[in-house]
Amino acid sequence: MKICETPIHALTETAWKEKDQQLLAKMLQEFMYEEIIMPKLMSERDGIRFYEWRDQKGVVYCFQAKPRLFNSFYVLPESVKVDAETSDIPLSLAFLLSIQEEGKMTGSTAGHLVKEYLHTLVADTHLKERSKLSKELIELDYAELEGEMTGHPWITYNKGRIGFGYDDYIKYAPEQKKKVQLSWIAIHKKIGSFHSVEGLSYESVIEKELDGKTIQFFRKKLVTKGVQAEDYYFMPIHVWQWNNVIVSMFAAEIANKELIPLGEGEDHYLPQQSIRTFVNVTNKEKHHVKLPMSILNTLVYRGLPSERTVIAPEVTAFMKNIWEHDTFLKEECRLGLLGEVATMNVDHRTFSKLKGVPYQYLEMLGVVWRESVYNGLQDGEYAITLAALLHVDHEGKPFVSALIEKSGLTVEEWVKQLAKAILPPLLHYLYQYGTVFSPHGQNTVLVLKNYQPERLIMKDFVDDVNISDQPLPELEAVSPELKKVLRSEPPEGLTQFIFTGLFICHFRYLSNILQENEQFSEHHFWSIVREEILSYQRKFPHLQERFNTFDLLRPTFTKLTLNRNRMFDYGYEDGEDRPHASEYGKVTNALHEVASQMIV
Repeated sequence: MKICETPIHALTETAWKEKDQQLLAKMLQEFMYEEIIMPKLMSERDGIRFYEWRDQKGVVYCFQAKPRLFNSFYVLPESVKVDAETSDIPLSLAFLLSIQEEGKMTGSTAGHLVKEYLHTLVADTHLKERSKLSKELIELDYAELEGEMTGHPWITYNKGRIGFGYDDYIKYAPEQKKKVQLSWIAIHKKIGSFHSVEGLSYESVIEKELDGKTIQFFRKKLVTKGVQAEDYYFMPIHVWQWNNVIVSMFAAEIANKELIPLGEGEDHYLPQQSIRTFVNVTNKEKHHVKLPMSILNTLVYRGLPSERTVIAPEVTAFMKNIWEHDTFLKEECRLGLLGEVATMNVDHRTFSKLKGVPYQYLEMLGVVWRESVYNGLQDGEYAITLAALLHVDHEGKPFVSALIEKSGLTVEEWVKQLAKAILPPLLHYLYQYGTVFSPHGQNTVLVLKNYQPERLIMKDFVDDVNISDQPLPELEAVSPELKKVLRSEPPEGLTQFIFTGLFICHFRYLSNILQENEQFSEHHFWSIVREEILSYQRKFPHLQERFNTFDLLRPTFTKLTLNRNRMFDYGYEDGEDRPHASEYGKVTNALHEVASQMIV
């Protein structure tokens, strides 16, 4: 687009200052939790604490915060004041510079973070233009609702998307909600591999994804190139990945006619929160498609790890086999699993042989076909991303409040149904099978009926299924190939996927929203969560030893930190492994704390 056609009308001074103020408040809040800053408590009145934090140059940040469980805080955005004469750079970036001056963050890391924060602010400013109210959002279709989300609640640079230009942001960011057609390429069978669950062939996948006319067109195109169509796989690809990565990185394969561009498919898709996953909105029963996009966002490059892509159907078979033979999961919980039923992978010939190669170069070309969420819904049910429960509209109305009002339930009744829908299946996989999902807001799908929590659907097995390192008999049948790829975690590490992934990364914010907007005590919220765990344990007393091993009710946990990871520990190092959450200190477990208070 020409420069005067750039849609920069959203970038007004008023909108920019508002989003900058909100980002600064989020940084103060999360940096306090991660102990990046230790502000001075000046006074306290009516449950609100007044803090000051002074940087090395004497700039003073004054703000008000409400203490919350898990040693965390809710910073009131409108209360943040900065005692400084300079106002020529955004307040959030000035704060980052103040942190960098403390001497714990390199100039290189700080520089890259400035870029991520600026990208985040631009996206946030665009999001301010959204006009839909929560009462309207609760009626949206699953795929549409995903595009309304505003990003990771904890990571402060949550829309950094390094690799995207502004034109890419306008075309491909999920919150832009622009439908796309997937491009298709032909991959010679000697460089590409197809993998699927038992009984699902390559031909059946392609015949479902492409109509007969398109398949014939692609075949004829290969004939015109002087090659045999039978020697090739058809693979979808995102046009951004093609232009920015594949043409240059796979130029030799293109020159040798091992990789041939074919054109676009007929169907239209909407990008989801993860940017690289697409829901077919032309035919909702077709697979969701996950494609590599080599952009850096919220800690990692958004590629498809080769070894996990290859093994994904086997992970699906493993998780579904547990479900199939467990009546509690299948019939009582009615858990849904969106299987990654077919995949394709293409290794880069050179990078795959290079020792210590940055992981992003092993994730450039592949596809995961995931079962559609719509096929798993029953009459009267509809699905929402769990992340939606943290959404607050531009008038300050929480999405969850609108749901509760429409449901006809009290807040307590609704929260109890939420806990009942989410926790039992996750606990059962953990305790009975030593296996976990990563149930954060993006991976977890909540099924509603009459606006009430009904049950759970889980997705994203290729990246986020992990198993125990303990000698559990339920894990003896796991194949050596699967064990090689799946991360084996010690007991606390395994429980962290629920404790941090769900409790810290989601429920911590949800409980605050309910306390602030519904006057529903966070202590009451966490008492309900605790009781649901105890209810499960009473139902399966024979697993008592597992309850002790994977103890979710212990007094403290190792504190995992997501902002520290980027800022101090990993930075922007291009390592051979994906970075994992950093550990820093301990966090008091609210599930233990509310029990102690009940005893008192």
